[in-house]
Amino acid sequence: MSKVSKRFYLYFLMASILIAGVLSFYASSSPDGLEKVAEDKGFLETAKDSALSESPLSDYGVAGIEDDRLSVGLSGVIGVFVTALVAFGVFALAKRMNRGATN
Repeated sequence: MSKVSKRFYLYFLMASILIAGVLSFYASSSPDGLEKVAEDKGFLETAKDSALSESPLSDYGVAGIEDDRLSVGLSGVIGVFVTALVAFGVFALAKRMNRGATN
């Protein structure tokens, strides 16, 4: 990977962390689109909790952290890192498979 590519990915990661960790707290607290439609159409009360509703990162926060700003920001940063790790793994696997196909 070239030095320019490494710098690009580093800046992209830093921007993602900034957005997820800091700016995400200032996102709208209004319900998301699906929840808004369910509310408007009158069937929101029939919704059931997800099977993952008790997970440590449910409801856009980190369980056990009382400070809302820190909880939301930390959840966003964890999400960025998990997404980056999964993407890195998928791309590494694709690269390995591509090398095997060309030999």
